[in-house]
Amino acid sequence: MRRKRNFQREILPDPKYQNILVAKFINHLMTEGKKSTAQRVLYDAFDLIGEQKKDPLAIFDEAIKNVSPILEVKSRRIGGANYQVPREVRGERKIALATRWLLTASRSRKGMPMSKRLAEEFLAASRNEGAAIKKKQDTHRMAEANKAFAHFSW
Repeated sequence: MRRKRNFQREILPDPKYQNILVAKFINHLMTEGKKSTAQRVLYDAFDLIGEQKKDPLAIFDEAIKNVSPILEVKSRRIGGANYQVPREVRGERKIALATRWLLTASRSRKGMPMSKRLAEEFLAASRNEGAAIKKKQDTHRMAEANKAFAHFSW
């Protein structure tokens, strides 16, 4: 049976920075359809980064680039056993995983407003530290450990 084609939807750039990656991040950040709230949170985080005399868009791009994984493991059933097979990550999935990990990491920080948590996570990720970077390193370590099963890749 053939699968249905997965069509890419056109995402309009965000109103303030005219950046598609920022618009995608806002869509991931949004809960319960409250886009204006998500925009306010992200723009406040950018303002907090800007107060430290840093370019918020550059920090954001650097954070996404640093958190994006190169390898991941996928489960594959062969002869009654499940193997974790290391795979390279496609371009769109890299960005999706990076945004998800950044959001999870910033949501797990407690005791301050979301915009401040996001700003701190962006700054940490741009310096190659923080929870999102740890998640990426764990994923790479897992892929490295299962390199022996790479010949099962499809």
